[in-house]
Amino acid sequence: MINLSSQLTDELLDLHELEQGLRPIGFNFSDNWDYEHGYFDYKLGDQNGYLFLRIPFSVVEGTLDSPSNPATVKMNEPYLLAHVYQDGIDDHVREGNLRASIDQFQTPKDKDASFPEEYIQTGQEVLRQAEQALLTKGSK
Repeated sequence: MINLSSQLTDELLDLHELEQGLRPIGFNFSDNWDYEHGYFDYKLGDQNGYLFLRIPFSVVEGTLDSPSNPATVKMNEPYLLAHVYQDGIDDHVREGNLRASIDQFQTPKDKDASFPEEYIQTGQEVLRQAEQALLTKGSK
């Protein structure tokens, strides 16, 4: 994981405006969220796993899953992240294992793998695009 300095850090934004600004440049709302925090991910590559620019946020008002109570979020420090996944089948699954019948994804081989140098600059450039998309709208 590589932390990136950003003008977005500590900014307060409306979740809807955040989504409207980030989706057109290729970010996706990560499935890995809960009621207090979430992430927007930009997939940079899939070299031996997945490489992401991740922009995390924390909810300061409202909720993530309710259009009637829209969320205001505080932006946290973005970072570059590499996930290297197992090859083949998961050999830790046991017959009768309830979790395995629901969650069929393997544990990452290395969930915080080293990040390839050649993708760092690309990640920084995408982050600058995100800053421009969000901060030029004047939303705070």
